[in-house]
Amino acid sequence: MADSKAKEMARIAYHALEDKKAVDIKIINIEEVSVLADYFLIASGTNRNQVQALADNVDEALHKAGYPAKQTEGYRTANWILQDFGDIIVHVFDSENRLFYDLERIWCDGKQTTIDELNE
Repeated sequence: MADSKAKEMARIAYHALEDKKAVDIKIINIEEVSVLADYFLIASGTNRNQVQALADNVDEALHKAGYPAKQTEGYRTANWILQDFGDIIVHVFDSENRLFYDLERIWCDGKQTTIDELNE
C-alpha cells in the first residue's frame, strides 16, 4: 500500500494538472511492479504551451508542498515532459507522443487508480 506521502503527492499533481485543463489524466499505482516510484501520472496537453504550463503547474504545486522535483526531462521540446518527484513520476505529453509511447499499455501491470481512491 502506497504511503500517505506518495498519495498526497499524487493528489497535488492530479489537481495541478486538472487546474490547467489537462486531457485524460491517468493515475497508475506501480508500487507492486517497479521500484521507480509508487505512482505514475500521465496526462496530455493540446499544444506545446499547454504541455509546458501543465508541467509548470505541477512543479509549482508540489514545490510549495515541500516536494521539489528531483529531475525534469523534455521541457524545452515539450512533446513529452517527464518530472521525477521520487515517490511519483509525472508524464505530460502532447497527444501524438502519448499515443506513440502508450505508457498506459506498457505499465498495464500497474493498477489504474482514481482520484477518489487517493482520497481514501
